[in-house]
Amino acid sequence: MALAVSSASAQADPAAFPAEASRFVETEWPAMSAAVAARDRSYFEGAMARTVDLAERWGFKTRANAALAPYEACTQAVSDLVVVGLCQLTPQASECTPHLASGFERHRAQCRALAGR
Repeated sequence: MALAVSSASAQADPAAFPAEASRFVETEWPAMSAAVAARDRSYFEGAMARTVDLAERWGFKTRANAALAPYEACTQAVSDLVVVGLCQLTPQASECTPHLASGFERHRAQCRALAGR
């Protein structure tokens, strides 16, 4: 049991984060775009759960993981992904600022570059 606890709490190599974050965003984006086109709000519940899971595993949403500071573009891209999609459905929502989508695209591109993609 002690081995399971120590391996579960062991932090993954921060250098692996950009690749995982980029894969996540690039996998979710086409599915999200299809959900937006179909006006399918049900997609977003699962997408939010997957986003929270990734954030919790890497420790950048509920607590600050200082080791991920060099990869802020990736944390931002992951954090903004679902909001950007929801804003395509309801652009008048208060979270839907004029620069949200362009900021997301900039972070997405920077994260891909950090991941070497």
